[in-house]
Amino acid sequence: MSGSPQIPGALGAGILSIALIGPDEPRRKEVAAALSGFPGVLVREFSAYPPDLDDLPQTFQQQHNIVIVDLDSDPEYALDVVQSLCSDSPSTVMVYSATADRTLVVRAMRAGAREFFALPLAATEVADALARFSVHLPGERPVKKRAARLAVFLGTKGGCGVTTLASRFGVALTQESGKKVLLIDFGLPLGDAALNLGLIAEYSTDNAFRNTARLDGNFLTSLLITHSSGLAILAAPGEFPQSVPSIEAIDKLLTVARQTFDYVVVDAGSRLDLKDSTLFDASATIYLVTQFGVSELRNSNRLISQFFATRGRRLQIVLNRFGTQGLGFDEEQITKALTRPAQWKIPNDPGVARQIEDVASSRAQKSSPLWFVIRKMARKACGLPDGDEKKKSFSLWPFPKALRETTES
Repeated sequence: MSGSPQIPGALGAGILSIALIGPDEPRRKEVAAALSGFPGVLVREFSAYPPDLDDLPQTFQQQHNIVIVDLDSDPEYALDVVQSLCSDSPSTVMVYSATADRTLVVRAMRAGAREFFALPLAATEVADALARFSVHLPGERPVKKRAARLAVFLGTKGGCGVTTLASRFGVALTQESGKKVLLIDFGLPLGDAALNLGLIAEYSTDNAFRNTARLDGNFLTSLLITHSSGLAILAAPGEFPQSVPSIEAIDKLLTVARQTFDYVVVDAGSRLDLKDSTLFDASATIYLVTQFGVSELRNSNRLISQFFATRGRRLQIVLNRFGTQGLGFDEEQITKALTRPAQWKIPNDPGVARQIEDVASSRAQKSSPLWFVIRKMARKACGLPDGDEKKKSFSLWPFPKALRETTES
């Protein structure tokens, strides 16, 4: 690029910080060179995709105005990165590719990308994109509250322990995050998440579904019961509901819940009938709960292969009641059946699993292997390190072993 190209509109109020994520060095350097010609632009390069999508919001919350992502090195995972950034970070996301593929462009835009750069890169294309961004600089526009993170617990078969895990995960997430957490019980015809936590609820999801016209944050809050940990719960009906809620009603409830709370945890039982609802949209993290039985592993294989094959790290496999004795399978066989290693192994701890009144007590948490793993799951979900790790010094990018950051001189 000759001279110093100018960006129409005012960028001179301060430094424009841009994060450039690109595993392919020649492509990344081409984009970095195009950006470096503009005054007031600071480019930081990252030579690998972040290995953990849950850490993205913490990394980019205040660091960069724009994040530009290479789509070509690993298109599926790159799109996951784009969607996670667009869902959870205030940064504006742009992408680049050497392949002018219409399908890829559409998918990137649906994931939330604001600009698509086709390589080789033209200076005017970059200038126009930065000019569109500069019309509304992030510091000059109101901060929009992101939709709550959605964690869905789904069982491969009835009796896998979904309710026990979802309710205790909700309690742990409330304690670890310090944020507003809602647990919704979609168990039908009769769910028992509230009862599992030692509570009796006056209202339920049925009240929400029968009043969708007036369903907003205030009305939803009036239907909730609160656990001693601070976890809010929307219980399942205690009686058989008169009608089955529509997908539209379920979607509205989830939308209102995600606008009102910071985290929404859902006990979905084994309800695959809700697969067309936003309960399973691309932004949700699915905790697929299974056990070591033949039917559970068979169902897990089918679900992962047919429904969740493209979810990447948004699918977390949970082996419940894990033990080494009397399984009938070794871990290699289990991994083969699941098509991938399980992220979480919940110890078989029936005494604590049955505890209701002490579910949030420090005594139960300190002495229970089950609580130890669930607490780690909760900390992971809200972007916190394991509680047993030594406190690390601050780093702009929390993946020092996986990524190398270079700053353009």
